[in-house]
Amino acid sequence: MDQLERSLLEAPIIEKEGYQYFVHPISDGVPKLDPGLLREIVIRIIRKARLEEVDKIVTPAAMGIHISTAVSLMTDIPLTVIRKREYGLDGEVAIAQRTGYSENEMYINDVREDDRVLVLDDVLSTGGTLAAVLDALGDIGAEVVDTVAVIKKVGGENRLEGTDHDVKTLVDVDVVDGEVVIVDGTEDGV
Repeated sequence: MDQLERSLLEAPIIEKEGYQYFVHPISDGVPKLDPGLLREIVIRIIRKARLEEVDKIVTPAAMGIHISTAVSLMTDIPLTVIRKREYGLDGEVAIAQRTGYSENEMYINDVREDDRVLVLDDVLSTGGTLAAVLDALGDIGAEVVDTVAVIKKVGGENRLEGTDHDVKTLVDVDVVDGEVVIVDGTEDGV
C-alpha cells in the first residue's frame, strides 16, 4: 500500500451539514503535508497524465495549487490558477462553482483558445468544481488534453457522470461509518 492510501486510512472525518468530509493534507492543508507524500503524488500524476501535448497546467484554487506547482516544477509546464477573486484582466472568464458544501464564483485568466491544458485538482467529490472548470475551458476553446484528481470520493452525486468529461484519479475512497475506505487504488499509479 502506497503512502497516499495509508495517509487516507488515517484521515479524521468531520461532518459538515450532513456531508462526511475527510481531513487530509492534500485536500485541506492539515495536518502537515509530508514531502514524501507530495513527491509520491507528483510522480504518480506524471506517470498517469498525458503530458506530451500539454502546454499549460490549470488548477482551481486553493488546494490544487501545491500539487500543480510541484508538477509544474517537475515538468517545466507553466501553471495557471483559477482564482476565487476577480481581477478584471483582458479575457478573464467568470464561472459559477457549486460543490456539496459551498457555492462560489471563480475566475479563469490566461487561458486562450487552442491552449492545450492539463486540469489538476486535489479531490473529485460531487464533481461541481471540475464540471464548471471543464465546461468553461471548453467554452473558451481550450483543448483539455487530460484531467487528473488525486482523490475521488465515491458515492453520492457526481455531476461529471454521464458527461464527456473523463477524470483520472490516483485513488478512489468512500467514507463508511466515519472511516475512510479505499475503494480502488493502484500500486504503480498508472
